[in-house]
Amino acid sequence: MDLELCASVARTCTAHNLRKATRAVSGLFDEAMRPTGLRISQLGVLVALALAEEATVSRLAALLDLDRTTMTRNLAPLERQGLVASGAGDDARNRHLRLTEKGSEKLARALTVWGRVQQRVVAGLGEARWKGLLRDLEAAASIARPVTRT
Repeated sequence: MDLELCASVARTCTAHNLRKATRAVSGLFDEAMRPTGLRISQLGVLVALALAEEATVSRLAALLDLDRTTMTRNLAPLERQGLVASGAGDDARNRHLRLTEKGSEKLARALTVWGRVQQRVVAGLGEARWKGLLRDLEAAASIARPVTRT
């Protein structure tokens, strides 16, 4: 076994380092969001649904770059809490989702908490570094996206 290569992987692996940073930042947001009863991943679902106004499970999954099964699993607690409602659309195979009034109210409260944490993260990184990070993350995501052939 090549221990030098293992040490290099431990230090430089893009996936490992992104996951480590994601866990740390997600933990920061999750801890701050605890009083709202939401996790940061659930906030993302509510935000996407608010922007879409109404969406099928597949459409919402695509907006969040999740597979449909994961999206369905993430929606279940939001529906149980009465934050998201679903109903049949034109095609009975597709559930149409929307925020409920309760969901909109919870989202508004959670966005206030999110704003405080977001300011803390941006201030900690500095505005220029934060903007560079967003550009770098978008570039990394585009590298990983499959190429569609026409």
